[in-house]
Amino acid sequence: MLFELEKINKNFEIAGTKREILKNISLKINKGESIAIIGPSGSGKTTLLNIIGTLDLPSSGLIKFNNVDLKKHSENQLAEIRNQNIGFIFQLHHLLPQLSLLENVLVPTIPQKDKSKRKSAQKRAMNLLNDLGLIERINQRPGQLSGGECQRAAVVRALINEPSIILADEPTGSLDNKSAEQIGKLLSDITKNHNIATVVVTHSTKLANMMDKVYRIENGNLIVNVK
Repeated sequence: MLFELEKINKNFEIAGTKREILKNISLKINKGESIAIIGPSGSGKTTLLNIIGTLDLPSSGLIKFNNVDLKKHSENQLAEIRNQNIGFIFQLHHLLPQLSLLENVLVPTIPQKDKSKRKSAQKRAMNLLNDLGLIERINQRPGQLSGGECQRAAVVRALINEPSIILADEPTGSLDNKSAEQIGKLLSDITKNHNIATVVVTHSTKLANMMDKVYRIENGNLIVNVK
């Protein structure tokens, strides 16, 4: 078991009124498993993804990573877990405009103190960029690339530290149909070929159906495997 969520609740207080976003959600995520989370806007999909990624904390409930309770970790320890074990992909690629494509995908390796690991990361980056058809673009900046190319580069960046899990929030939302299909297939293939867990939040039924399991959030509740 890679990640386990037990009875997760998340509340926000808006204008003095408590609003329940997530209600008693339990979810298990295994290595090599791909999961899609669907549901209407405002249903809590991104909130759940952020909790899995330790970017947000639940109001109550338990989160375990490799059978260890994450509540026992300091913020510095959580930051290290995020950097070494979790790859993030967002709707917008968030590549830095002043950096080349290669420099962008290596950004997550900056905190790495081991020089040999940094060197191996550069070799890994080149291999991944080659696999994704971007090797001839490594010296170009994001403004010189298409939206699909930038998003593929964002996938490489998410993979660069060899994470245990990829968390993708609407990764095809800003792409045309062809590029969206390429990214969807890429995420599905990565899960299988690299034995990495993948959790995708999406409005796209087509992308959701590329994943092994599909869950729906309705009224704060998680409906299990609706595929």
